[in-house]
Amino acid sequence: MTQQYFDDVAGEWDEMREGFFPDGLRDEAAEAMRVKPDGRYLDVGAGTGFLVAAILQRGARASAVDASPRMVELLRARFPLVDARVADAERLPFADATFEGAFANMCLHHVERPEVALREMARVTKPGGRVVVTDLDRHDHEFLRVEHKDRWMGFAREDVAAWLEAAGLREVEVGCAGGGCCAQSACGTQRAEVGIFLAVGVRA
Repeated sequence: MTQQYFDDVAGEWDEMREGFFPDGLRDEAAEAMRVKPDGRYLDVGAGTGFLVAAILQRGARASAVDASPRMVELLRARFPLVDARVADAERLPFADATFEGAFANMCLHHVERPEVALREMARVTKPGGRVVVTDLDRHDHEFLRVEHKDRWMGFAREDVAAWLEAAGLREVEVGCAGGGCCAQSACGTQRAEVGIFLAVGVRA
């Protein structure tokens, strides 16, 4: 159901995304990652390439995965040199310790088992590399689940920290990201304003 939703909205996603969360989140995530020129980084749940753009702008190489074939098609058209694949966040198609770091932006609340996705991100990250996650704080806006096919109503930050530590990451920090997520229901009668967290962990 989630994959079909993103296939359906892929053509409008860039415009939709601008209404959900701010462009500044991209730079915050890249700065938290400490992206290095010539490094190789993975964007999980990449959509049309929101974070891929930040990776490439900093002179690094990018790989990307998304469960939506249509999103991946659009990402490849925009960034033809990026290794973009259709894949599940819980089963990343890469060998252990492949990347200098792995990102997931607004992806975890669409994943069935977010703790498994975080373990996979840690697995494909080299020792000393970073995992950076931005996502929604816990909320009670049911229309996001119904209309946008969110699996999770955001997350408690302490749960995210525990999952990152269980994935083998150290120096885990979970704090506020600038701005917040805004969304309005299709009928226009409900509006969600939800905090966004930024979580970082270093691969042991």
